[in-house]
Amino acid sequence: MDLKKALILIVDDNEVVLKTLSMKLTANDYEVVTALDGSQALSVVRRQRPDLILLDISFPPDVGHGGGVPWDGFRMIEWFSRMDEVKTTPVIIITAGDAAKYKDRALAAGAAAFFQKPINNDELLATINKILGTHVEETTAPA
Repeated sequence: MDLKKALILIVDDNEVVLKTLSMKLTANDYEVVTALDGSQALSVVRRQRPDLILLDISFPPDVGHGGGVPWDGFRMIEWFSRMDEVKTTPVIIITAGDAAKYKDRALAAGAAAFFQKPINNDELLATINKILGTHVEETTAPA
């Protein structure tokens, strides 16, 4: 039986965070794609339909697209919840922001879990394994 590796999308504007998490997840047998901002993230989810999304909350204004309203993690969760490709995909928030300010709001917005940076990688992996263990079984059960 050929088991498909779970695909995890990491959305963060910090390339060091993307690289570090990518290496950790790849070493633990996950397939990883990354996005630096909201528009990249939307493009990736449409094309690749990740099994789980790791999402930062804070992003700089989208200067490349005229500045405008910055994409934050809450806006992305809102978009994902309306997209057929990922509306049931679990989202884990990863942020350097103030946990007291964001945690309840993130969980209320539909996040499956919340981690504050610097991230405890072992706890994050345990949470991902727990979420995907149930999520992947549900989506691959024979009809």
